[in-house]
Amino acid sequence: MTDPHPYARLTPDVVLNALESVGLRCDGRLLALNSYENRVYQVGLEDDSGAASLAVAKFYRPARWTEAQILEEHAFALELAAAEIPVVAPLAFGGRTLLEFEGFRVAVFPRRGGRAPELEDPTTLEWLGRFIGRIHAVGATRPFAHRPRIDIASFGEEPRDFLLAGGFIPPDLLEPWRQACALALEGVRHAFDRAGKFATLRVHGDCHAGNVLWRPPAVNSGSDPNHEIRGLTLVDLDDARMGPAVQDLWMLVSGDRDTMGRQLGRILKGYEDFAEFDDRELNLLEALRTLRLIHYSAWLARRWDDPAFPINFPFFATPRYWQDRVLELREQIALMQEPPIVPA
Repeated sequence: MTDPHPYARLTPDVVLNALESVGLRCDGRLLALNSYENRVYQVGLEDDSGAASLAVAKFYRPARWTEAQILEEHAFALELAAAEIPVVAPLAFGGRTLLEFEGFRVAVFPRRGGRAPELEDPTTLEWLGRFIGRIHAVGATRPFAHRPRIDIASFGEEPRDFLLAGGFIPPDLLEPWRQACALALEGVRHAFDRAGKFATLRVHGDCHAGNVLWRPPAVNSGSDPNHEIRGLTLVDLDDARMGPAVQDLWMLVSGDRDTMGRQLGRILKGYEDFAEFDDRELNLLEALRTLRLIHYSAWLARRWDDPAFPINFPFFATPRYWQDRVLELREQIALMQEPPIVPA
């Protein structure tokens, strides 16, 4: 039987004991990081000499992914790291990256510093493009065997059906939301039809600015004092799936059409140094955004019995939330009827 509130058992002692069970020595420092789907903690460690360091422990939400799917996430991260792409890959203990402790599946990662990249900066966008192009060059070499794909059925139709059946939408807004969602999904299907037969590859899946750590330029301490080191590091492959390349690009652009065109132009300028981009996928940009909006509402609904969700997302239970979603879907319907954005 599935525990309806599995994280209620995840006390600080359980977190620290999980790491110590594989030989890590915790020094008592423990900080919960900003994660709701899983539970993620920054943990202080010390070695035999007493030197302090930090690690990140990820406790996977039970029953979300199978063991094979989690191991594919880990294998992809390690494959990227082996290709010298800066990604935070899991640590292995006795050859195992996925640990079991008191009913939880756990992975431990090295702690990496940085901040979200400045998406208003054209140079940073070009850096991001090159970075994602390198990731996709590796991601295209073979498919996932166990992880799902991003498609209309799993990101649009199934979440729609779950929301309609679950009683989450206020009765007076049920029909407006149903109609808006139906028209939005029709627009998504037309967008996919216009894109035609596009390739899919292993993608990050949730490539927004919060999942990329940017280390700003710093003067090298070596012999050349004018040499600059810049760094991007990818984190959190939890949503990695098979999907179109544009899935890892569209979340990095925002604003009006002209602004997004300029942003896409800079990203693709860097991207195509390492990977080809099929321009037909530009038809999918607003369609993928629409699917994410529907999927996000269903995600909140699925997790509503987790006590962390009503506390952190109280707006979900209000009529205003659903009024805004109806307007949002109507805006997406209009946007999907426009020609695709042209990179400038």
